[in-house]
Amino acid sequence: MLVLLPPSEGKTGAVRGRPLALDGLSLPELAAPRAAVLDELVALCEGDEDKAADVLGLTPGLRGEIARNAALRTAPAVAAGRLYTGVLYDALGLGTLDAAAKRRAGQSLLVFSGLWGAVRLADRIPAYRCSMGVRLPGAGGLAAYWKPHLERALPDLAGGGLVLDLRSAAYAAAWRPRGEVAGRTVSVRVLQVTVVEGVERRAVVSHFNKATKGRVVRALLTAGARPRTPEALASDLRDLGFAVETDGPRFDILVHEV
Repeated sequence: MLVLLPPSEGKTGAVRGRPLALDGLSLPELAAPRAAVLDELVALCEGDEDKAADVLGLTPGLRGEIARNAALRTAPAVAAGRLYTGVLYDALGLGTLDAAAKRRAGQSLLVFSGLWGAVRLADRIPAYRCSMGVRLPGAGGLAAYWKPHLERALPDLAGGGLVLDLRSAAYAAAWRPRGEVAGRTVSVRVLQVTVVEGVERRAVVSHFNKATKGRVVRALLTAGARPRTPEALASDLRDLGFAVETDGPRFDILVHEV
């Protein structure tokens, strides 16, 4: 099973260590487009700070991210599995998985990125600020930029197994499985269920969405689940205690409490 994850805005960079080695990242067919985005981002952040802040959508309190981006070539790199933090990754708790679950995570998880396209957990990258929604002056919108490159690289990576797509909309736009791969791709929506005056109501809530997706991945990894069909995945999730409703390739996971 291949699990597609969004990155996080929160990142815990290394204080010291070796810098980025682009040729050492997985999916080597992405090396050239990665280098092009990296070069443009560094040049942007080495130049006019106001322009960089505008392009990257940074508030005044995040201006320090510009200097960090400018130093990406020499900044210490850290494994992506340690770099990304935030609600989803806190719930996933990669650092507290047992050895077998960590091995399964390394084999199955793929994190999408506006700067790198997509990376594996073991890929060593520096902390950066560049979401998939950014439109660089040269490359343009990054979702559209990455789309042809990812369409060439990812179908083979998906192999013949199930694809579990847990990405947010901006990152999903960079690669949408097609054809035979689409037929074995499942996306997940998390709904909070409340009862008001005897009437059940359902709503999408951001915190529930991220935390629940992190818990789903952790549960599957810990259990060693290897579903090969959407039906098998739904069964596994129910066995793991999740309330799941299916509608073709989309699963709704229902939650009641924070």
